[in-house]
Amino acid sequence: MKRVFVLICFLMVSSLSLAQTRGLPDFADLVEKQGGAVVNIGTTRVMRTGVFPQLPFDEDDPMFDFFRRFMPRQPGSPREFENKSLGSGFIISSEGYILTNAHVIDSADEITVRLTDKREFKAKLIGADKRTDVALIKIEATSLPVVKLGDPAHLRVGEWVLAIGSPFGFDNSVTAGIVSAKGRSLPQENYVPFIQTDVAVNPGNSGGPLFNMKGEVVGINSQIYSRSGGYMGVSFAIPIDVAMEVQNQLRAHGKVSRGRLGVVIQEITKDLAESLGLAKPMGAAVSSVEKGGPADKAGIEAGDVILKFDGKTVNASADLPRLVGSTRPGTKSTVQLWRKGATRDISLTVGEAQEEKVASARPGRGVKPGTRPANRLGLVVSELTAEQRRELKIGGGLLVEDIVGGTARADLRPGDVILALIHKGSTTEIKTVEQFNHLLAGFAKNSNITLLVRRGEMQTFVTIKGLGGE
Repeated sequence: MKRVFVLICFLMVSSLSLAQTRGLPDFADLVEKQGGAVVNIGTTRVMRTGVFPQLPFDEDDPMFDFFRRFMPRQPGSPREFENKSLGSGFIISSEGYILTNAHVIDSADEITVRLTDKREFKAKLIGADKRTDVALIKIEATSLPVVKLGDPAHLRVGEWVLAIGSPFGFDNSVTAGIVSAKGRSLPQENYVPFIQTDVAVNPGNSGGPLFNMKGEVVGINSQIYSRSGGYMGVSFAIPIDVAMEVQNQLRAHGKVSRGRLGVVIQEITKDLAESLGLAKPMGAAVSSVEKGGPADKAGIEAGDVILKFDGKTVNASADLPRLVGSTRPGTKSTVQLWRKGATRDISLTVGEAQEEKVASARPGRGVKPGTRPANRLGLVVSELTAEQRRELKIGGGLLVEDIVGGTARADLRPGDVILALIHKGSTTEIKTVEQFNHLLAGFAKNSNITLLVRRGEMQTFVTIKGLGGE
């Protein structure tokens, strides 16, 4: 029995040793070959304090001694101090071009680059793009080590990746993990399909490279998701192909020009897809169109769904700003729409740069409830006056005065204006209370409908799931 136990222990140890030898990657060669192209970036910003008033204390007052520690001795004189910060970057050309994050060098008066061989250089800012958080700087040097660039499209979720940077100022620190997801959309980040990883990234790692196991840079470490301010297992990198497109424009023009359509878009949910007659949730719902903008001139309307842009599928609403933004302004493009249960292609000329707006949940101004009874949805609605229609520049619609039923879950609010009702791909403009209630009466109690709603200066779709009633 003892021999069997010893044999089992031996086999377990051997299996563990074999797994460690074959299963876990060795990053040492990668770091040795590529680490020299990773740099530490220090920035200095001169800050000026405001002007301080005369202290309301005499010099022999005990409070004077307390306050003088925090305020200048001579009233009315401004003070200057230097604010220093650290980040990372990597060399993409032997002539000294370096990629980093825009937030690393934001408002810097001086940028210093330190190489792994301890040489230091003053860097010149070539350009920065806050929308993608990419910046290009240059140092005066030659024959510098350069990173190899990879293709993020070939990254697979679950594969190993490696980060090199300067967390908390510790130069050339190496951390590793796996790709957790690809194509992540983050709030207010419409132009970057982020690579999500579980690589440890902390303050100072920003702007540093994310390597695949071939030693190729596939991303720029940009930000983390954290409730504490430190690493919590979720970090995000800008795909290197996106960064290189940006740096090409920065190097050539010092800025980035982007295309725009002039539409407000909204995500397609399962319920909204059903109301619009789509087979599955996909595309970007157009909730409003800027008057005189490229989309308006081409004939795109509120209620349309953009399915493709220049032949590229729009799987989610977040895809559209990236596709349009990467298109040169003035380009002739084709948009495939879903309208009233059928697809159609529309040609348009792409406009120039303004971020695609996303319908917000900003509440409208409240209205004092009237005495009218609530309808089937639990809404107290009224027809707009001529003055209200002129102010809102619309021809019809119903004002939501109060909500007394179960539609709070539908995200309708007092002050909203209902413009249209959509069901199974059919859109009906709403003009009178009688018309609206008549339409509602014709639906089964388990029906789902979508309302096109004006809320403040924006338009948005609101889907009501299960009408209830008879």
